[in-house]
Amino acid sequence: MKINPLSLFVLCCFVPLALAYAALKLEWLPSGSSNHGELLSEEVKLADWQQGEPKQWTIALNYPKECNEVCENQLASLDNLYVALGKNQQKVDVAVLTNQQQIPANWRQLVVSPALKAGDLYLVDHMGLVVLHYPYKAEPEQNRLIQKGLLKDLKKLLNYARSS
Repeated sequence: MKINPLSLFVLCCFVPLALAYAALKLEWLPSGSSNHGELLSEEVKLADWQQGEPKQWTIALNYPKECNEVCENQLASLDNLYVALGKNQQKVDVAVLTNQQQIPANWRQLVVSPALKAGDLYLVDHMGLVVLHYPYKAEPEQNRLIQKGLLKDLKKLLNYARSS
């Protein structure tokens, strides 16, 4: 059996295209995402961000008035997150987004954003743009894993900023 060169050429072009199309449509490829947090679907910029001197990155806790036990648990874990930063503490700030007069924390306090979910942690850049979202989980072990993921993401971002 003799194969026509034109049909061989068409076959060599068509088969890889068909396989690539199938791989995309059937989701055979990995997602390619290496971050542990969730990217926000819409842009959220904090209004009073320039108050004080923001550092390179900020871990922010959304703490509105109606948030009770969840926010208290997250507030308690902020100290541990800050200590876990180690040598990167001078590059990272911690803030509490709240509309209350005073909360029991020594962290920077900013006005709460209604676009953010109560009790969750957020990673904010030096311009006040909320980049990643880390949801609160009621199970302490799951919550600890989410916070570990936040630290890994933050260390990657700090290493990336240093190299560029």
